[in-house]
Amino acid sequence: MIESTSGIILRTRPLTETSLIVHWLTPDLGRIATVAKGARRHKSPFLGKLDLFYLADFSFRRSRSSDLHNLHEAGLLETHGALREDFLKLQMAAYATAFIEQTTETETPLPDIFKLLQQFLNRLCEKKQPGHIIFSLELKLLRELGLEPDWAQTSLAAGTKKIASVLVEKDFPAVANLKLTEAQNAELRQFLHGFIIFHLGKLPRGRAAALAVEI
Repeated sequence: MIESTSGIILRTRPLTETSLIVHWLTPDLGRIATVAKGARRHKSPFLGKLDLFYLADFSFRRSRSSDLHNLHEAGLLETHGALREDFLKLQMAAYATAFIEQTTETETPLPDIFKLLQQFLNRLCEKKQPGHIIFSLELKLLRELGLEPDWAQTSLAAGTKKIASVLVEKDFPAVANLKLTEAQNAELRQFLHGFIIFHLGKLPRGRAAALAVEI
């Protein structure tokens, strides 16, 4: 039976000389992996439709023997092309996907995390972003995972606690307009570094590069 859904491409990698493995984040099926047979051929119907951070409607036939399913069709909805025009924005987006891949299980519905990633990618494509948008992403994802810090129990300065609450509550456009002091930025960076390692076991790959961004 063929199933249909929408998804954002988190990763791709070659399987053979002609085929591609595509890892998706979907709202209703969570993270799934598909094989796009013949996708690397010049006349493939998948040509131009399967790349990092692309949003697409797609259909697939579920495998009976593995968690690698057969991609049937893909209809491109959005390329998030602005990410390819700025390597630093690409680093931010890559960190977001690394965080999600590290903290979620495959084939588990993730509607809120899907929506969050979609909003984040759209915001990155719109205009230049401050580095603290990464703190907001981390805090929002931690909340979705049931791991939001208890700010009253932290030793953060009062002003930093207030900023942190805004970062998790407000949407990305509002977050982008916030002004953090150098001290608040440093305090939040160090706090979240330790908090993430404590709760997740290790930092998702690419955090340092994402936080080095000055867009």
